[in-house]
Amino acid sequence: MIDVQHLTKVYGTFKAVDAFSVHVAPGEVVGLIGPNGAGKTSTLRCIVGIQAPSAGRITVGGRDIVADAVEAKRRLAFMADEPQLFEYLTVMEHLRLTGRLYRVTNVESRARTLLDELQLTGKEHALPAELSRGMKQKVAIACGLLHEPAAMLFDEPLTGLDPLGIRHMKETIVSRGRNGAAIIVSSHLLHLVEEICTRIVIIDHGRKIADGTLAELKALPGLAAAGSSLEQIFLTATAREP
Repeated sequence: MIDVQHLTKVYGTFKAVDAFSVHVAPGEVVGLIGPNGAGKTSTLRCIVGIQAPSAGRITVGGRDIVADAVEAKRRLAFMADEPQLFEYLTVMEHLRLTGRLYRVTNVESRARTLLDELQLTGKEHALPAELSRGMKQKVAIACGLLHEPAAMLFDEPLTGLDPLGIRHMKETIVSRGRNGAAIIVSSHLLHLVEEICTRIVIIDHGRKIADGTLAELKALPGLAAAGSSLEQIFLTATAREP
């Protein structure tokens, strides 16, 4: 569903992403992890078409994100780490606008279901200024899920959420994967990645340095003695000290 082949992204003389490749099949929840500056955000922005790749090819549902951008983007949703909402639109108006843009039928019923799932019921008429950081995050995610995309990309989805919100958000992501969506979750919260992801990709200095299930990562040469937790594997793979 999400296919990235030899993605390279260059800013001036700096190569942020270097020949990165990954395939995410329907039903997979892939964790993308790496140190600060490893190239995670640039990778996500290229996959969803916010930035053009300097080289390589990206397809979503078989549609090229550059050559067939509109159709590719119809198949995906990107939940950024910083929610971008319209100052003068209420929560429900955000959902209705999103529904019109994606030509969603029965917007009202879908919106009500998402509001309930994401614990936003009662906030339908609230403006962004009246919402907490966590609630803004939930609104942005509700908008992303409204058209039931086949591919979903989450960048730090738990930012600003309280413990109950975190539990519900994890359930939301896992349930979409079980229903066949191809999902990438980028997060520094390694316990989240370890808990909900079916596969893990480690990126450093723009290059993919490991890819597999937790059990497969533990068996990789150089990582077998790292320890049993994802944190230990991550620190060993990226040569970072705890």
